[in-house]
Amino acid sequence: MAALRRTLHLASLAAGARRAVTGSLAGGCLADRRLWDKLPAQPRQGSAGTFDWFFGYEEAQGLLLPLLQEAPAACPPRVLDVGCGTSSLCTGLYTKCPHPVDVLGVDLSPVAVAHMNSLLEGGQGQTPPCPGHPASRLHFMQANAQNLQPVASSGSFHLVLDKGTWDALARGGLPGAYQLLSECLRVLSPGGTLIQFSDEDPDVRLPCLEQGSQGWTVSVQELGPFGGITYFAYLVQGSN
Repeated sequence: MAALRRTLHLASLAAGARRAVTGSLAGGCLADRRLWDKLPAQPRQGSAGTFDWFFGYEEAQGLLLPLLQEAPAACPPRVLDVGCGTSSLCTGLYTKCPHPVDVLGVDLSPVAVAHMNSLLEGGQGQTPPCPGHPASRLHFMQANAQNLQPVASSGSFHLVLDKGTWDALARGGLPGAYQLLSECLRVLSPGGTLIQFSDEDPDVRLPCLEQGSQGWTVSVQELGPFGGITYFAYLVQGSN
């Protein structure tokens, strides 16, 4: 959570007149949708119109692309980003993955979802993103990551991404984070992979994931350091 608090602080400094609003995020419950509704997208260099907690697509692609290459070739692998916010993960996969991919970003904040759909349509003075493969697709929908029933059937995604969403929900108590994990595993295909990106130490996160992912294989990879901070990719994987 140290990096998330640091990012919130930097966003607060950059927001100028909105400093008080962003500052309330750092001290508030990060599971509260109203807080995220108030936070505008802060453009990240090289990722027009998006803003990333921790890091963006460029830093994660070395881990993501090999997993997508391993997907069954019958149809484009489906990727779900839970709590996508205005991150570059979804748009990066869509525009830079050389293989066909079907990406869905979901977020509890209608403001974030509207922002990303606007980018898809070429709004806010941005050029509409072009897919890295003609068969690739990208969608954004408002949804509660703790209850994905309205947007995702069981076993329907090859790859599920969580960049900071567990961290945010855990601030309100571990039961909410475990409910998120349960839903992510429900929508994951038997041979699929859930990746949680976080700066939380493995000594803390791994026992939680092992407890909540019985029957799945849990592992961790170190990422970075990016901006002087070491991050971790927690992988929860099934077997075909």
